[in-house]
Amino acid sequence: MNGSKSANAGLVADFLASWQGVHQAEVAMCAPYIYLPQLADSLAESNVGVGAQDISVHEQGAYTGEISGAMLAEFDCRYAIIGHSERREYHAETDQLVAEKFVAAQKAGLAPILCVGETLAQRDSGEALLVIGEQLKAVVDHVGRDSMSSAVIAYEPVWAIGTGRTASPEQAQEVHHFIREQLGELGGAVRILYGGSVKPGNAEELFSQADIDGALVGGASLVAEDFLAICRAAE
Repeated sequence: MNGSKSANAGLVADFLASWQGVHQAEVAMCAPYIYLPQLADSLAESNVGVGAQDISVHEQGAYTGEISGAMLAEFDCRYAIIGHSERREYHAETDQLVAEKFVAAQKAGLAPILCVGETLAQRDSGEALLVIGEQLKAVVDHVGRDSMSSAVIAYEPVWAIGTGRTASPEQAQEVHHFIREQLGELGGAVRILYGGSVKPGNAEELFSQADIDGALVGGASLVAEDFLAICRAAE
């Protein structure tokens, strides 16, 4: 929960001033709901996509405070983050609810960015892959494996988010490879991102891993210079 109208304008302008021309890396910015109109206007003439940080499972009705996929699409959203660890932890979002939000995003024509990841306790107990497998299975069982082809998956080890700690490239690669295996024949086509204290100093090494396609950037995305460096590393 960051940003203000003035800060957003400066951040986007500083980023776009250097991110010009044709790029191999696909970039999107996901903002809080209230700033999506501003973000969509600022990025309208660029090749940077717009995304939301959450989405409602409901299409319409008496659900005060909820934002539907159709509403997001009206503001040129192309992506919606689904199942972020903070939503799972602070708002008690279950695997089933995450699966329903995945459906809502696709129904509105948005690409879901499905977040999966384990806590430190789960990693230390050797349950990381089991937990991630269950999170994936809940969505696949609900929507069918073929629906994953248009989605993006983000592995975000909960213990590395905002802590300054980062999974080693080898740890991240192990999980990304596992996720790709779980998707079977679709595994090679689905983009899998790493999210967990990604910075300019570690991005290139992370992206060099065979199964890491990019990053879901957190705090570093609030500094244009840092975000630019990460995007360039992805190229």
